[in-house]
Amino acid sequence: MQLKPLSFVAVFLALLLVLVGSAFGCTRVTYVGPEDTIITGRTMDWGSDIGSNLWIFPRGMERDGAAGPNSIEWSSLYGSVVASAFDAATVDGMNEKGLVVNLLYLVESQYPRPKKGDPRAPISIAAWAQYVLDRFATVKEAVEALSTEPFYVVSTMTPDGHAGNGHLAISDPSGDSAIFEYLEGKLVIHHGGEYRVMTNSPSFDKQLALCAYWQEIGGLTMLPGTNRASDRFVRAAFYIDAIPKTSNIRTALAGVLGVIRNASVPLGISTPDKPNISSTLWRTLADHKNRRYYFDAVLSPSLFWVDLDKLDLAEGAPVLHLPLKDVALGGEASGNFETSAPFEFLEAQP
Repeated sequence: MQLKPLSFVAVFLALLLVLVGSAFGCTRVTYVGPEDTIITGRTMDWGSDIGSNLWIFPRGMERDGAAGPNSIEWSSLYGSVVASAFDAATVDGMNEKGLVVNLLYLVESQYPRPKKGDPRAPISIAAWAQYVLDRFATVKEAVEALSTEPFYVVSTMTPDGHAGNGHLAISDPSGDSAIFEYLEGKLVIHHGGEYRVMTNSPSFDKQLALCAYWQEIGGLTMLPGTNRASDRFVRAAFYIDAIPKTSNIRTALAGVLGVIRNASVPLGISTPDKPNISSTLWRTLADHKNRRYYFDAVLSPSLFWVDLDKLDLAEGAPVLHLPLKDVALGGEASGNFETSAPFEFLEAQP
């Protein structure tokens, strides 16, 4: 990541925010290799079991934003495979066009408080990532549409009693990337292929400042090694650039998995007064070109994947569900899904 050097004061202030802030940890990276070898990987770190399962949604689903009677409504243009949290929110996934979404925690999020007559419709944060998967084929298309703010995100408490605050990363088969955050009630978008790494606190601009500081030191000299979001960002940014760039998909996947495992937090490590240090529960890899979605649960002996080319995503096809509790899968797993009613998004109150 090519970043401009910033002053020591800016770096110090950013670091101070990291130390006093709190957030549940996750890490996201996007690998860009030759011959359109694009892979996005992420960790899901949380302080309790979030009951994640995998879901397959076809095209043509009618949805609403689960944020009151004026919620935004839409019909899905693209089918997708997603990972849920509490079976009440989409937090990760890939659609049939190879667009990938990753929802990560951001304690600094401040969502809009619209005044009477605001033309925007509300959407629950639980549905935010799914809206993007349902409606857009590329990052550029999503940025152009969402920058007009057809909706605003409404936060809500999670079922385990935490503020549902987050920022959203998206990536596509071209290697394009974008980060969406709500800061001081306003939508902030970072768009460009250089924005390939994201963790949690602080806000993304301050993450970039910290990374610029460590780039001057040089990753071969020293890298920060704690579980804090800022340290994970620096390590991930260094290693995603350092691993070999290859079109051999097996080697590339192994490299990206190594990067996100390096940013993972061992199971059982969770600090109550520093919730940004929470155990990694699972990891995903998304192969954009070949449209394969890999899932690596820490309690499972092996990872498995879903090949989107094997799915029936046509309008009218059934919703499919793969419960993950006490399940150990390996290899291609599309045949293990079962027909199910879709989960309902967690309601938010504007």
